[in-house]
Amino acid sequence: QLVESGGGLVQPGGSLKLSCAASGFNLDFYAIGWFRQARGKEREWVGCGGVSDDKIYYVDSVKGRFTISRDNAKNTVYLQMNTLKPEDTAVYYCATTCDSSWPYASWGQGTQVTVFS
Repeated sequence: QLVESGGGLVQPGGSLKLSCAASGFNLDFYAIGWFRQARGKEREWVGCGGVSDDKIYYVDSVKGRFTISRDNAKNTVYLQMNTLKPEDTAVYYCATTCDSSWPYASWGQGTQVTVFS
């Protein structure tokens, strides 16, 4: 099971740090993808962290602003989001895949991020 937390309301330019905590399995062996879905839009891939921290990829729109990291001791992956923009408003999900079409992935329940003036 994956559980996201850390979402909330923030003004443009602000920061939030999302957590994706795993229970029942060890995240050490999984790549973790972050995805988001804004109201009325399709789910979008945000970034993906491999088992090794040196293999992390981001969608162009968040490069330089978002950072994926993991704490294996806490069995948790993080998404640090800086310089947030209104267009970052969405429900954010983590999953044990970098490919949202993979049918065997575990997904979290999502956490709402709202960036407003």
